[in-house]
Amino acid sequence: MSSVEASAARIRAGRASIKLWRQGTLAVLAWVGVALLISYLPNATRNWPMTQGLANLCLAVAAVIALAVIAGHWSQRVAQRTQHLGAWLIALPILLGIWELLTAKLGWLPVPFFAPPQALLDVYVEDWPRLADSLFHSALLLGSGVALGAVTGFIAGVAIGWSRSIGYWLHPVLRILGPVPSTALLPLCFFLFPSSWSASVFLIALATWFPVTVLTWSGVASVDKAYYDVARTLGAKQRFLIFKVAIPAALPHVFVGLFMGLGASFSTLVVAEMMGVKSGIGWYLQWAQGWAAYANMYAALLIMALACSGLISALFLIRDRLLAWQQGAMKW
Repeated sequence: MSSVEASAARIRAGRASIKLWRQGTLAVLAWVGVALLISYLPNATRNWPMTQGLANLCLAVAAVIALAVIAGHWSQRVAQRTQHLGAWLIALPILLGIWELLTAKLGWLPVPFFAPPQALLDVYVEDWPRLADSLFHSALLLGSGVALGAVTGFIAGVAIGWSRSIGYWLHPVLRILGPVPSTALLPLCFFLFPSSWSASVFLIALATWFPVTVLTWSGVASVDKAYYDVARTLGAKQRFLIFKVAIPAALPHVFVGLFMGLGASFSTLVVAEMMGVKSGIGWYLQWAQGWAAYANMYAALLIMALACSGLISALFLIRDRLLAWQQGAMKW
C-alpha cells in the first residue's frame, strides 16, 4: 500500500470514528432524555404501572449503546453495525417519547383504546405465561400447516411442471381452488373436520400450498431444455433429471413461493385461531378485545410482528445457505 492510499485509509477511518461518536452520543442522550421524561413528568390520566421500569429500560439501552460505541474502536464489525443502526437508535427514543407524551403524560389519546408504552411492558411482565403459551400453540399450529402446505405444494408443483398428464388434471384444480381465500372456507372446514385444530391446519396448509405450487411449477417449467439434453447425453435417467436438474434449478422459485405462503399463512392463522382454538395469538387477540384490554392486544400484535419477521429472516438465511450463488439477489 502506497503512502497516499495509507493516508486516505486513515482519513476514512477518522471520519468513521467521528461519525460513530456523534451518532452514539446523540443516541445515548436521546434515550436518557426519554428516561427522564418518563420518570419525572407526571402522568395525566392515572398512575400507570411499570413507569419507572420503562425508564430504567431506556437507561439500560443507553448504556448498551455507549458500550457498543466504545467497543467499536476495537471491533470493525461492531462499529459498522452500530453506524448502520445509528439513525434508528436516535429515531426510536424520539418516537417513544412522542408516544409517551400523547398517552400517559398529556392524555390526548383516549384510554383504553390507546395504551402507553409502559402498559405494554406491564403486560409482558405480568401476563407472560399466557402470552408464552399462546405463542407456543400458534407456532405449533403454524409449523404444522406450513410444513404440510409446503411439502404438498412442492410435490404438486414438480409434478405439474414435469408431467403433462398430471398437469392436465391438477392445473384446473389449481386455477379454481387456489385463488379462493382460505378464510372463505372456514365454515365448511369446521363442519367437515373432526376438530378445530385439524381444520386450522388444513386452512394454513391451503394458504401455503397455492403459492408454493405455482412458483415451483414455474421454476420447473422454466428450466433450460439444454440442461436436460446435456444430462441425457451423459446417460442420465429420468430420476436424475428430476432430482439433480429440474429441482435444483427451480429452487429460487420455490423459496419465493415459500415467502409468499408464509405471509398468507399468518393471516389465516389469526383468523382460524379466532374461530375455534383454545390457545394461540389469534385467540389471545380475541380475548383481549372482548375484555377491552387493548394493551394486551397491542402487546400480542407486537409479538406477532416480531415472530413473522423472524421466521422470514430465518427463511432468508436458509435460502442464502442453499443458494449461495444467488446470495443477496433477494432482500428482506
